[in-house]
Amino acid sequence: MNVQELTTHAKAGQIDELNLISLEGGIYLLEARMHGKVHVLHDKPGHAIHLRSVEHARQMLQLVPVLPFHLIHKSVHDEMCGLGDSAEEDLKVPISFRATH
Repeated sequence: MNVQELTTHAKAGQIDELNLISLEGGIYLLEARMHGKVHVLHDKPGHAIHLRSVEHARQMLQLVPVLPFHLIHKSVHDEMCGLGDSAEEDLKVPISFRATH
């Protein structure tokens, strides 16, 4: 899903929520959840859009109607060497969709 498609679906009330996924190295990916399916936002060539920060995501989403928006940090146990599967879940925190200045 690209940003234009996201905007169209959001205006039609079809997007359940947006999640900004925090990855190691200061990279963020944006996923839209629609009808129980996950759609990672991508650019025209089909590459996942790498964002630099929460504010960068907000700037990209300026034309999108306000939606439930969450910051998700993956469980560190999934990324640590030598540790088995963990029952810990990812940290999911609601954040404001628009900047609060």
